[in-house]
Amino acid sequence: MSADTPRRIVLLRHAKADWPEVSDHERPLAERGRKDAPAVGLKLAETGISFDLALCSTAARTRETWKLAVQELPHRPKTHYEERLYDASLGELIALLNETSDEVSDLLVIGHNPGMHALADALAGRAEGDTATRMNRTGFPTAALAIVSFTGSWKSLEHGVGTLQDYWTPKEH
Repeated sequence: MSADTPRRIVLLRHAKADWPEVSDHERPLAERGRKDAPAVGLKLAETGISFDLALCSTAARTRETWKLAVQELPHRPKTHYEERLYDASLGELIALLNETSDEVSDLLVIGHNPGMHALADALAGRAEGDTATRMNRTGFPTAALAIVSFTGSWKSLEHGVGTLQDYWTPKEH
């Protein structure tokens, strides 16, 4: 694939988690999260994006979100469970995405806030319609997703290179 290859990143925040007496990393989904995760899976299917790769945080709530969401997709992409997505800073997230193989055109990232919101905001130098306004008004709640497109290699991914194409939350629909 050449340097002018169009690419898409879908950033998905895990669904609503519960607060039992476990470590933060092991928090499971709450009842609402178990309802919202399949709904976000349906939304992912509606986009028509055929993901080449899914990167999922190793936290219990992200793994559970992905397990429920992926069942709604027409095909299951290769999934890599990535410890570095848990509690990652914006710089760490961009560095991680820079490692993505250029064979990947469409990437799904299942992670946490504030990272998913910060990454969507940082990458999107442009936005279609009111997507940026809606994203910043809602603050990227649980089970929200943002689709950012850009052209180039993953190594060239940096602040402002992308376009925020879509933003969705379960509460909006």
